[in-house]
Amino acid sequence: MTATDPSAPPPAPVRASRRHDLDDVLRAEYRLLLRSVCTPGRIVALGALAGISLLTAVATRLGTLADPLADAVGYVNANVATLIPVAMLVLGAATLGDLIEDGSMVYLWLRPVPTWIHVLAAWMATVTVGIPLVLAPVLLGTAIVHVDGVLLVSAAVAGLVAIAAYAALFVAAGIRFRRALPWGLVYILIWEGFVASAGKTATKLAIRSYVRSILTSLTDVELKLADFSLGVGVIVPLLAGLAALAYASRRLARTDVA
Repeated sequence: MTATDPSAPPPAPVRASRRHDLDDVLRAEYRLLLRSVCTPGRIVALGALAGISLLTAVATRLGTLADPLADAVGYVNANVATLIPVAMLVLGAATLGDLIEDGSMVYLWLRPVPTWIHVLAAWMATVTVGIPLVLAPVLLGTAIVHVDGVLLVSAAVAGLVAIAAYAALFVAAGIRFRRALPWGLVYILIWEGFVASAGKTATKLAIRSYVRSILTSLTDVELKLADFSLGVGVIVPLLAGLAALAYASRRLARTDVA
């Protein structure tokens, strides 16, 4: 029997070592997916959309503003309804969806880690790209239309919630559908654009209505379908995003990536 040196440090817990390994894998995959999603084509496309949004803000500011605050809230609402979800669709659906389609996803599976690592890394990469390329121009455009501290805070909160929720939803869509872009556009343009305004039940299933409620609650400017409190407007989209990521993890575990 070998005597134990009392001065030797105790062995590291297995659980702590496992957590450290998962953190390393998460960071490595996050950097990999961040580089893969930031293609020149996507950056140019999102830059063009952001430029159109800023031109709209300038045109609104140069026009006759009957109510500057209401016009600025309308500008933010328009971006929440179009620019942010479309941008998150383009980015989120591609992070893992492109890897699954071209077969390169198998290389991420060489190291046995839970599938939620891949999904979380994809969501983080999508949000990281979306904030500077999408949210920052929206905030700049909002300031162009009307400079108001409360307005900018409401735009930032609404934009962050929208980016987090839509990114999760469309990362899941990229795993579930081979061609996620058409399905995502159907959700954005048909469901959220038209069906959600048909009744209270459909409204509850549209992220846009909750984000609008954030704007209305913080600015006191009435918007259509903004029927929820501030707390509900923030919490429900984030919970929906969490559910989408959980579903994406389960779906990815059953997806043939070879």
